[in-house]
Amino acid sequence: MGLMPSPYQNKSFRAVLAMFWEPQRIALPEHCVLKSAAALSRFMNEYGWPTRAVIRATRKHVLKELLKYAPRGKRPHLQVIIDLTTLEKRGKFKAFSQLIHILHGKRGLHIVVMYLVVGEWRVPWAFRPWRGKDAVTPAQLGLKLLRTLPKKLISRFRVLVLADTGFSSVEFVNGVEKLRVFQAIVGIPKNRLMANGRAIKTITKKGQQVQITGFEKMVNASWFYLHRNGKLEKRFVISTRVLKGSTISWWGRRRWATLRLFQDCQISIWVG
Repeated sequence: MGLMPSPYQNKSFRAVLAMFWEPQRIALPEHCVLKSAAALSRFMNEYGWPTRAVIRATRKHVLKELLKYAPRGKRPHLQVIIDLTTLEKRGKFKAFSQLIHILHGKRGLHIVVMYLVVGEWRVPWAFRPWRGKDAVTPAQLGLKLLRTLPKKLISRFRVLVLADTGFSSVEFVNGVEKLRVFQAIVGIPKNRLMANGRAIKTITKKGQQVQITGFEKMVNASWFYLHRNGKLEKRFVISTRVLKGSTISWWGRRRWATLRLFQDCQISIWVG
């Protein structure tokens, strides 16, 4: 609170936080009962306040709390979820013309986000905007985010990277392998080819070791089912480390459940 440059901005900041903590999870300015939508718009878009200092202060507190987590038994897991999120935009945004692009048929601001999950803690930690097809790829952005993880977390936890099929590229999986300190469980398209020329959907045993075309090392593959549009959809997933098929499926399914929670609780971003 002390980082806000004026009492007026301090009140607006408090109103924004109170809105995010509402049980109904409706984080839109028109639903705020403490400040008008216009006041919050000015706070988010016009007034100058130390955004980076707020982020640093928040991360410092979060890091302190995460390091306190010490359950009995084996060294606990730190789940690092890498996801590509699209904030769809319509109209012209001159100030953000270099950030608004079309990806997978959606026009808007495309952001690669890194979430951390430890015990009961679920925290959006960092993000990078995608700047178009001629710039750094989402896979490269995801790898950059992984490199920013504090060394204290890497040494304290067993780091498990969870990502969907959008990050099943050769570039991303091989990049995670080169970092060595991470284990990755990544969704993979069912028609992805193995070195023997057959598609991944032809595997018959969970936990089967396969060689995916382009991957430097062999991976273990499995599958699980998701309820999508009233039907069961079969999803394939791979692990860069040797794990039982049931374990790979469990982590793959958990990634989807955890990400859905983040999507339900995600913070609205107002631009322009």
